[in-house]
Amino acid sequence: MSHVFMFPPERVDRELCRHRKAATARAADVKKGANMMLPCWNVAHGQTAWSDAAVELSGALGEASMRNGAGKRVGDDLYVHLEFVDDLADSSQRAIIRNALQRLDDGGRALANVAKINTRSQRVSLLAYPEFDDEPFPALALSWSPGRSGNSEPVLRSYVESLNPPILHRKELLVSDRHPARERWCAMTSQAEALGLFDDPLSIGFRMNWERHIAAKGYQLLGGQLAPLGNAIDDVDGRANRVGQCVQRHLTALGRSALSAPVQTLLRLGLLSREMSFFDYGCGRGDDLSTLSGEGFAAQGWDPHYAPNRPLSTAEVVNVGFVINVIEDPAERVDVLHRAFSLAQRVMSVAVMLYGPENAGKPFGDGFMTSRGTFQKYFQQAELKDYLEQALHQEAILVGPGMALVFKDKDWEQRYLAGRYRRRDVTERLLAVRPRPPKPVREQPVREIAAPRTPEPPHPLLTELWRATLDLGRYPEEAEIDRLPELIDVFGSLGRAIRKMVRSFDGAMLAKAQAARADDLLLYFAIQQFSKRPRYRQLEVRLQRDVKAFFGDYASAQAAGMELLTRAADGDALLTACREAVTSGLGWLDADKLQLHVSLVERLPIVLRAFVSCGLLVYGDLGKVDLVKVHCGSGKLTLMQFENFDAQPLPLMTRRIKVNVRRADYDLFVYGAEYPKPPLYLKGRYMHEEMAHYEEQEAFDRALEEAGVLGSAEHGPTYEQLEKSLARRRLEVKGFSLRRSTTIPSLDEACGATLSYRSFIECGETQARLRLPNTPLNPESYNALYDLAVKLLDPIVEYFGAIRLTYGFCSPGLGAHIKRRVAPDLDQHAAHELNRRGQPLCERGGAACDFIVDDENMEEVADWIVENLPFDRLYYYGKDRPIHLSYSPTELGEAIELRAGPSGRLVPRRYKSAGTPK
Repeated sequence: MSHVFMFPPERVDRELCRHRKAATARAADVKKGANMMLPCWNVAHGQTAWSDAAVELSGALGEASMRNGAGKRVGDDLYVHLEFVDDLADSSQRAIIRNALQRLDDGGRALANVAKINTRSQRVSLLAYPEFDDEPFPALALSWSPGRSGNSEPVLRSYVESLNPPILHRKELLVSDRHPARERWCAMTSQAEALGLFDDPLSIGFRMNWERHIAAKGYQLLGGQLAPLGNAIDDVDGRANRVGQCVQRHLTALGRSALSAPVQTLLRLGLLSREMSFFDYGCGRGDDLSTLSGEGFAAQGWDPHYAPNRPLSTAEVVNVGFVINVIEDPAERVDVLHRAFSLAQRVMSVAVMLYGPENAGKPFGDGFMTSRGTFQKYFQQAELKDYLEQALHQEAILVGPGMALVFKDKDWEQRYLAGRYRRRDVTERLLAVRPRPPKPVREQPVREIAAPRTPEPPHPLLTELWRATLDLGRYPEEAEIDRLPELIDVFGSLGRAIRKMVRSFDGAMLAKAQAARADDLLLYFAIQQFSKRPRYRQLEVRLQRDVKAFFGDYASAQAAGMELLTRAADGDALLTACREAVTSGLGWLDADKLQLHVSLVERLPIVLRAFVSCGLLVYGDLGKVDLVKVHCGSGKLTLMQFENFDAQPLPLMTRRIKVNVRRADYDLFVYGAEYPKPPLYLKGRYMHEEMAHYEEQEAFDRALEEAGVLGSAEHGPTYEQLEKSLARRRLEVKGFSLRRSTTIPSLDEACGATLSYRSFIECGETQARLRLPNTPLNPESYNALYDLAVKLLDPIVEYFGAIRLTYGFCSPGLGAHIKRRVAPDLDQHAAHELNRRGQPLCERGGAACDFIVDDENMEEVADWIVENLPFDRLYYYGKDRPIHLSYSPTELGEAIELRAGPSGRLVPRRYKSAGTPK
C-alpha cells in the first residue's frame, strides 16, 4: 500500500496548477501569504543572490520615482506593471520584458503581473502579486528569473506558505496616470509618509515587520486602510519568532557557564524535565546535580570517590557521563553499564570521549595512560553504538558526538523516535495562516442589501479539538482528548463534535496537516529499517492508531518506509528534491549540493529529510549544528558549526563534520589551532525570510558582493585577507553593516590602482616650496580621496596614461599660504576637514584635485570625462592647463569652462552643453 497522503512528485507543477486554477477565477485568490524572495541565478563570472524584498525595502534610500509614466526605480532596478510596459521610454527594455514573458508557459503568463529589469545588466524577472489591485501593500506569490544559461527555463520561486513574505510599497509608481486607482493609491502612500512609516526603510520589506512597524506608530491596517490602533492586538510575529526555537540551555546557580553536554542534550531532546526523577551515576563533584536541584529538578547522584556514601537509587532518567571511558578494566566497564541501566526506569544516557587530533598518552590496555596518571579509553562513534548494544543487548540510539541513549521503557523509545522525525511547527504554522476576509459586497442602487451577519466564533472546546486534530493529522480518538467529558456534555458525543468541527473549520488545512504527519510517520518507518523493528502489538498505542489511519496496516507502513530509503539513496531523486526545496526558499543549490540552515531541515521534502536522518544515524544529533549540506552525487552529508552564528554577518567555522552516509562513517575537522577558522560568506543564502536578522543579512551580503572583495575562490578569502581587502577600499564591517572606514591609513598605502594618499598630499607648488604638514585629520577625508581616485582618476589613467597632480588635498595650514584663485568653502580641496568650531571647511563634501596629462590636449580629456565619468564638478581652463575635478556621492555632473574676459578676469560659463555625464 502506498503512502496515502504523499504529495505529487513535482512541487512546481503542483504550485502552478494551484495558481493557474486560481487565476482562472480571480488571480487575487492565490495569495495565502504569497510572497517570495527572488531565486538565485548566475551572473557573469559568479553567482549572486538577489532578493526582491531586500531591494524593495531599500527603496526609500535610492528610489528615483518616474512620476510622469509607469515604473518605479529602486537602485538599478526598474519595476513596472505588465499592463504598462508600453509606457517605458526605452524600447530595448520593452522588448526584453516581452521576450521574458513569452518564455513562460500559459499558467505563468496568466499569473505574472509585474516585471523587474536591472538597468545595468538588463536582466529581467517576472513577478506575480495576486492582490496587486486590492491590497494597499500586496505580497509577492511567484517569481520567474533567468536560469543558469540564457536558453534554460526560468527559475520558479514560490513563497505561498511563507508566514513573512516580502511586500510591495508605493505600487502606484508601477502604473501610469491612466490607471483608475492610481490617485487612491497615491493617497495611501501619502498617508503612510505622513505617519513616518517609510522613515526606516531597512525594516519594512516583509509583512510581519511592516505590520509591527505600523503598530509601533499606533496604527493598524484595517480594510485596506490605516486606522488608529485603539486596543491591544495579537503579536503579528510572535508565532514566527517561535518557529525554530529550541529549548534554552540552563545556566548554573553556581556561576558555571553551562551544564555538562550530556545533561544539556537530555534537556534539549525533552527527555529530562522537572516532573522526572534524575540520577547521575558517577556524578564527580556534583556540579550538574547542584545546578539541576537549584532549578527545581529532582536530581540525585553517586560517585565512588566524591560521593561514595550516597545511595544508589532508581530514577526515570539515569546519566552515565564520561564514566566508562576512565575505567581501565574492560570487565568493570560492562558491570558499570549494567548497574547503571538497572537503575533506569525509562532511559539511560551514556557519554564517552571520542578519538580526535588532540588525543595523547601512553598506550595502556585498550586505552591510554595520560601524563597525569589517569586512564582514557577513546571510542569511535559507530564503536560506541556497537559496544553498548553488545554489553546491554539493547538498541542504542546515537544522539550526538560520543553520546547515546538506551531506553528501558520501549513505549518511551517509540514516542521519542516518532517525535524525533516529526515536524514541530506544523500546527502552529497552519493556525497562523490568517483566514481571508469576505469580499466586500458592492452597493446596489435599487434595493437595499442587509449587512451580512458576522459568523459566531467556534465553541472553545471545538477550537481545542481542532488543534488536537491538526496536531495528529487525523481525527482523535476518545483517549486522546483531554476534556472529553466536557465535550460530550456540550455536543452529545465525540462523533457529533467532530462533525460540527468539520463544518466550522477549513478542511484544506486538515489535508495539509495529514500530509505533513504522514511524511513524519513515513520517515519514522524508514529509519526503523536500521533497527530491531517491534511487532505491531508492541508499538505504542498512538503509533498503532497512526498506522491504521495513514497506511492501513503495519506491513504497508514498513514497505513505504523501505521505498523512501530507496529514493533517498538515488542521487537523481535527491537532486530533484533539492530543486524543489530551493523553489520553496529552503537553502542554496550549487551544482548538486544543497546547503541550508539547520532549522529548515525539517521543512525539506521528505526524501531529503530521510537522507539527513540516515546521516544522523552515523553522527548523532543536530543540536550544535548551524548549517547542513547535502551532497547528492557523492552521498555525503556535511554538518557545520560556527561561532555565534545568529549574531554575526560573517560567522567563523569551528567544526565541520563530513558524514559518508553510504559508508556509515564520518570525518571531523576542527578549526582554530592548526587551521584558521574560515568565515562564512553570503550567509543569507542559507537562511529563510522568517528568520531573525534575515533582512540585515541580505543587505550585508549584497554590499559585500558589490564591494568586489570575495574573489573567485570557491570558499572566499580568509578573514584576515578580507579585512585587508576592505581596508584598501576604505570599508569596514560594523555589526550587519558594511560602512566606510573610520581609521586613518598610512600615507604610503595605495589609494586606488595608480596613486597613494601621499600623492594627493605632497603635490602643488606651494606645498613643495614650503614643505608644510598637509595631512588630513578626518578619516572621511581619506574616504573621499579614495573615491576620487577610484571613480575618476584611475579610469583617466587607464584611458590616457599617466597624469600629474598639480594641486591635491589642502589643509587649513596650507590654504593659509595660497592667496589666489582659491575658494576653500567651495572648491572641495579640503575634503571633509573641520574648522576650529567643528564645522566642515567645505559644505559640498567629497574631494577634488587639479591634474594635467602631459602631451595631451586637455580639451579632449575634459570631453571624455564629461561623456564617461560620474564626476561632481569639473573646471576647464584651457587646452594646455590643468583641469579641476571633484567627486562626491551627489555626482552633480556640473562642467564649467573658465575663460579670460576683456579685463583679464576669468569668466565662468557652461562647458559644451551637449555633454552629459554618464
